Amino acid sequence: MSGADGTTVTDLAAPAVLAFEETRRRWLFRSRAEGALLLVGLAVLAWVSAGVSGFTADAVLTGLPRIGEYFHRIAPNLEAEALFAGPGTEGSVAYWFYRLDAWLLLLLETAQMALMATVIGAVGAFSCFLAARSTSPSGWVAVTVRRILELMRTVPDIVYALILVWAYGIGPLAGILAMAIHSTGALGKLMSDVVETVERRPIEGIRASGGNWLHAMRFGVLPQVLPAFVSYTLLRFEVNVRSASVIGFVGAGGIGQELYTVISSNYYEEISAIVLLIVLTVIVIDLVSQRLRKALLGTLGERA
Repeated sequence: MSGADGTTVTDLAAPAVLAFEETRRRWLFRSRAEGALLLVGLAVLAWVSAGVSGFTADAVLTGLPRIGEYFHRIAPNLEAEALFAGPGTEGSVAYWFYRLDAWLLLLLETAQMALMATVIGAVGAFSCFLAARSTSPSGWVAVTVRRILELMRTVPDIVYALILVWAYGIGPLAGILAMAIHSTGALGKLMSDVVETVERRPIEGIRASGGNWLHAMRFGVLPQVLPAFVSYTLLRFEVNVRSASVIGFVGAGGIGQELYTVISSNYYEEISAIVLLIVLTVIVIDLVSQRLRKALLGTLGERA
């Protein structure tokens, strides 16, 4: 198709196409240049960080043989002919796990600590409705609650445990409270981020029909975010099981306290036995949590 002066549609579109291609070329060049500068900046920061922290290839390679030596020391001295003998026979599995009954009780205590801390932390994390900007009654309330949650999760739980052991004495109570504080901060952050993404229309409908703020949160927001809340809480339980095995190093109860004792006493075979039990326990809890998460999320999905 041509105009009165003989020009075609293609001729008219050519300048626009050229302008578009020029703009696209400049945008791609700028985007690639910014990406390259970002990578260079990150590389420089990594190099500086490695220099300041002493993270060098020589240092890493020098320490590798020592790691192997330590693993060799804690490895059990098992003998094939005595492998399944009683606890009084050296070289047997029973001799290696000669305190299995006591360690299993401590592992049970560790799991109970993690469970209690997770429950308390999940309840405290419902402050997310106040921390989320989209649901908080006012801006200053959201800012205040967010700062409190940041403080709770910024301080490591082992530091809380040190403080609480001094206050409550050696035992699981200090560990439970330490993990509960940290869990509240971590879960509160995750849950508030989820709350900020909810659909606003149910909230507005409840408020328009005369419902108060609590009604809007209970019936307008909670059904939307409950599956994510369940998933995050179960994940936090898995994290707390691992944390409970560490904070025992400062006297906060659980299997960690026993692990610290055998490490400080250089009971090498006992170290490997306890570490293996902790690993197996965490694996079992992870598998059970996965199944429980799928079952709960499936039930919640059917109800929705």
